Formats: sequence, C-alpha cells, structure tokens
Amino acid sequence: MIQIVVKRDGRIVGFNEEKIATAIRKAMLHTEKGEDMHLIRQITDHISFKGEAQMTVEAIQDMVEMELMKSSRKDVAQKYIAYRNQRRIARKAKTRDIFLEIINIKSNDITRENANMNADTPAGMMMKFASETTKPFVDDYLLNENALDAVRGNYLHIHDKDYYPTKSLTCIQHPLDRVLKYGFSAGHGESRPAKRIETASILGCISLETAQNEMHGGQAIPAFDFYLAPYVRSSFIEEIKSLEVLTGEDYSHLYNKELDDYLSKPLEGLSGEERMLQHAINKTVARVHQSMEAFIHNMNTIHSRGGNQVVFSSINYGTDTSAEGRCIIRELLNSTYRGVGNDETAIFPIQIWKKKRGVSYLATDRNYDLYCLACKVSARRFFPNFLNLDATFNQNEAWKADDPKRYEHEVATMGCRTRVFENRFGPKTSIGRGNLSFSTMNIVRLAIECMNIEDKEHRIARFFSKLDCLLDITAQQLHERMEFQKTAYARQFPLLMSSLWLGCENLKPNDTIAPVINQGTLGIGFIGLAECLVALIGKHHGESAEAQELGLRIVTYMRDRANEFSEKYQHNYSILATPAEGLSGKFTRIDRKEFGSLPGITDREYYTNSNHVPVYYKCSARHKAEVEAPYHDLTRGGHIFYVEIDGDATHNPEVIMRVVDMMDKYNIGYGSVNHNRNRCLDCGYENSTPNLEQCPKCGSTRIDRLQRITGYLVGTTDRWNSAKLAELNDRVIHSQEGTQTCLSFSE
Repeated sequence: MIQIVVKRDGRIVGFNEEKIATAIRKAMLHTEKGEDMHLIRQITDHISFKGEAQMTVEAIQDMVEMELMKSSRKDVAQKYIAYRNQRRIARKAKTRDIFLEIINIKSNDITRENANMNADTPAGMMMKFASETTKPFVDDYLLNENALDAVRGNYLHIHDKDYYPTKSLTCIQHPLDRVLKYGFSAGHGESRPAKRIETASILGCISLETAQNEMHGGQAIPAFDFYLAPYVRSSFIEEIKSLEVLTGEDYSHLYNKELDDYLSKPLEGLSGEERMLQHAINKTVARVHQSMEAFIHNMNTIHSRGGNQVVFSSINYGTDTSAEGRCIIRELLNSTYRGVGNDETAIFPIQIWKKKRGVSYLATDRNYDLYCLACKVSARRFFPNFLNLDATFNQNEAWKADDPKRYEHEVATMGCRTRVFENRFGPKTSIGRGNLSFSTMNIVRLAIECMNIEDKEHRIARFFSKLDCLLDITAQQLHERMEFQKTAYARQFPLLMSSLWLGCENLKPNDTIAPVINQGTLGIGFIGLAECLVALIGKHHGESAEAQELGLRIVTYMRDRANEFSEKYQHNYSILATPAEGLSGKFTRIDRKEFGSLPGITDREYYTNSNHVPVYYKCSARHKAEVEAPYHDLTRGGHIFYVEIDGDATHNPEVIMRVVDMMDKYNIGYGSVNHNRNRCLDCGYENSTPNLEQCPKCGSTRIDRLQRITGYLVGTTDRWNSAKLAELNDRVIHSQEGTQTCLSFSE
C-alpha cells in the first residue's frame, strides 16, 4: 500500500489518492464518452493497495497508464499519456528558451546578470549553460522545504546558487606575506618565494587569479603596502650591489641604511656616495612603479573562471608609514592616475584607502601627503574608495601604532562592500578569513503583504512577525549550506586550503575543511528598506524621521537575531547591506506582477539597494550621510556609502576630502564618490566633458559613461541589466543647487 510519495524536487510527502482520481477525471473530460466515476475509483483503489510503501511520482503515473491501457477506456489512456508528454515538454521548455537566448547572444537580464561577465563569449556561454542547469538541481536536492518555498515565493534569494553544489566559499582576504615568503602550489607546478618587487607583484596577481578559480566571490589583499614593502628594500639592495660591480667599491653599509622616503631626484650636483645612493633610489622607484603598473595591467587582463571574466579583486592600503611602504603606495597611486592602455581607467583592482587618524588623515600625519594624492587619484579614476578605520566598529583594541604588524588588527574590506572582522572562534582580524555564503531577504514583499491592515501598530507588528519567520528560514538555510561546505576536502582547494585560509596549515589534503571554515562568516542580507518603509508607513527614511526610526528598529532587530543565530548554530552570522545587481530587478518584477504597480514601492524597475536612501531622492550629501550612517554599525557583514557629484572632479580633489570628512564625522565605515567619466569604446580615450557625443581623439561617436555598479566599475553599460540601467538613469546629484562638484553641508 502506498504511504509516501517522492516528488520530482526530491521532497517526501504523504500519499493522497485523490490526486490520482483528479488526473484520470481530467483526461476523461477531454474524451467524447466523458467521465466514469466507477472506473476512476476502481483504478485509484487498485493502485493505492498494489503500490509499494514509497513510490516516486513518475512510478505512480506509470501505473495509472498501465491500468488505463488494460481498461476499456483506451481513449482516456491516450489523453493521459499525451498530457504527461505535454507536461514533460513544458518542464523542459524554460531551460530550452534560456539556452536559445544564450546561444543567440540576446541581451537580457539572464545574460546580463553580472556586468563584469561577458556571456557572449564561448567561455561565457558555457558558464551560463552550467549556471542555469545547476540552479534547478539545488532547488530539487539541496534546499530544505521552507527555504525552497521562500525562494519560490520571492521572499529569499540564495546568492551564487549555481556554485552551491561545488561547496566553494565566497571570498577571502589573502595573507599575501605568507605566499611571498614561502611560495605556493596551485595543483600544477610550484611558485618559489619572491626576492624582488617584480616577482612579488606577479605573485600577488597569481594568488588572486588562482584563488578566484577556487571560489565564487571576490579576492582581496588586506595590507597591500605592508606585504610588498620588504621587496622594495630587497630591490634597493640589488641596485646597490649592481653599483658595487660597476664601480668596484664596497657599499654594503648602504644595504640597510635608514631612508626617510624613496623619491626620484636628478643626479646633477651630486657626487660620491651621495650620488650612488640617489641613483639606487631612482632605479628602485622606477622598478616599483613598473611593478605597480604591471600589477594593475595584469588584474585587468588575466582571466579566471574558464577565461570568462577578470578577477574580482580588491586591495587595501594606506597605513604603512615606512619608507618602503610609502613607496608602494605612491607608485601604485601614480600608476592608477596615469591609467592603462589608451588612458583608460582601470576597472580592477578595486582600491581601498585605509584612513586613520595619526597615520594619514590629518596634516600632521606621516602619510597625509599620500592621502592627498589618493583623493586626487579618486577624483579622476573613481578609486581608491575610503575605509574609515576610526569608525567605532572598525577599531581593534590590539592595534598599536608602533607594532610592525599592526595591519593584522586593521579591518579590511572587499571593494563591493563585504566586511569580515569580528570572530567568535579566533582572532579579530580580516586576514585569512572571508564570507562563506550569503542569502538576501525581500523585506519589501513582507511589508506589501501587511499593507491592508488599517491599524498601523498592528500592521508593523505583523511585519515583524513575518520578518522573524523569514530570518529563521534564512539562518537555517545558511547553516545547512555551511554544513554541506564542511564536507569538502582540502585538496579540492589547492591554494585556498594550503596557504590562504586561517588555520589551513593544519589540514592534510584528504582532511575535510570543517575544522577551519568556522572562522568565516554567514551573511543575512536584505534589500529595499526604503520601499519597505513606504509600504508600512507611507514614507522612506530619507524623507521622514518616523520612517528613519522604524528603519533602524527593523535593521537592529535583524542584527539582534543574527547574534542569536550565532549562539544557536555556533557560527559567525552577520547582517549584510546586500550589493544587489540582478537581484534588485528580479524581486521587483515578480512582486509587481502579483501586487501591481504600487507608488513608491513597485513602480520602478528596481528596489533600492539595502538601506540606502533612494537614488532618485533629491537631498544634500550631508542629509544622506546622516540617514545612512547609523546602519553601518548594524550591518557588519558589509556596507557602503555613496555620494553622487556633478561635473569634472579631476581638478577638485577637495570634494573627495569633504566626503571623507563626512565619513569621519558621522561614524561611516566605508564610502566612495561617483562622478562623470566618459569613455570612447573604440580607442579607450577618457575625459569628463559633460554630454560628450564624439571622441576628440578618434572621432568615434560610440561614447559610454564609466559607472560604478554595486561597488565596482563597469567599462560599458552595455552589460548592465535593465533594472540597474533604470537605477543609473534615476540617480540624482548630491550637491548644492547652482554649483558643480560642491557638496552641501546644510539642509
């Protein structure tokens, strides 16, 4: 007797014989003779009692076919078989249509899901074929029923779901010093330790590129200046030794001579040892500059993931005050300012300046001159972004100004915004750690479902009840994914689990990664706080103090629940201000289809990114900072603050400084500035001329605006999906009316 049925998606449910009766009856209604309830009951009872205790849906349907064929109603059997075939074809039709759109390189939200992935190349097509066929497998076999229902109901999005079966992790901050000191093996061949700056630069690229093939998220270096500084000195010593060979003199006493800085200067007027020293410095600076130029060039040309895209790379720097560290920072910034190729802005790596009082922020600080240079470069090239180490939640009590390894106690971030710092199971550091996986909640939908409740207190209470349930489902799903990831073997990640992840040195190739990945984090993300608030009380947090109070209450509640989940599951849970790209339109499109176009909620192509003030809302930069700042302390899984400015910022780096000043004043953790930059798609020429229609260099009219999307730059908006294009067109300037590139600090 049948008791349990295994559905096509792998779920197990109780047997319901009425479903058999309903299916037969529908087939009969499509025949001339019509229905026969006696035969329906006879076949249903026979299958129910003759079947095995546990059967699949397909096996039960096969039995129905056999019984109908043995009966006098062959006409019903034909209809039933035809219906099964139609359903089988329908289930495959969606995949077929997606494949055809990929094959025909149609520009849509599937092929433009990731703006830095070219889905039109053969490698890109293969990636999309694999992605679109893997996701259903995850739904059918790896998600629990509650999570699957939440995904299908448009309440939850599981990021990088296509990578779920691979057990890969999201991202990591590379301990590059370890790679440079000991070398590494990536499975085929080994890399020797670095001895000079050129090698160190190349190994940094290879480390990022190799790890990208082992993970589904971004790669970052947390202390780029500290890690490469020793190789400036070793290269300087090489130059001194070359002079010894050339002159026959002994200059060994200069090998470790203390230098205040590495600055290129003319040799005219210098003689003797002073001339030799300056010559060695000049040669060293030239080598460092070339190495930084090569690093940037390689990060924009070396492809990963089957040759489909460049590495999602980020580098953090700015706090090394040694002469060697300052040389790395200066030449990196100089190379970035010059650009690559035909004066093009480098898309990667995302550069992040670590701002800290006493180090680089005030005029009396050792690295203040480099901070000024960083602002100049950012005004022209978008990067670096700025990470505020002085924010209360970015500080570490173990940080000491005279500690040569103080960078171990400095927070670092991925360029897109992902942040890893706090740790229940090891040191409070970013190094050798990363996010394991994250999922994003559609809090707008929860609010829409409460809109018909007239009493405001009851409406809000109902929303929190729904939010509570969705948080439980999300935390459980992330826990189960992590438990699945734990079953992977160290040998599956040749570089990551031999040289990069914190504690990996204790793993043998056939050990599982379970003992070490608890150092990582699980991110509970959210999207559309602004639209959620409009649905609940009629206004978003940028336009209403009441809405801001409710918004902070909502995100604080999420943060508190994340702390509870950390205790319950014994993992590092955190709340993430999700950097939504394709997701921002996906949630909205489905909700609008079901609930209609709701003003201020579903009437645009996208939901506002995480806790941001809507891009279309006109306000001063100061007001935006005041509203968004408190959320940074609550979203320790990652966040970012943007300011949009008008005109050419190239000659006005002070505007960048004023944004950093706001970050300091309002306790903002991480931020950047968006401004105008035109790029010729034919020759790569760039400038900031407003409304440029023709390239002044080659005459082409194929002009694109270089823009930032979810934290990183995109060389052409042709690869943006429709939702992000709509958001781009809606962006307004956060500047005082009647002025250009001038921020307003008054209401």
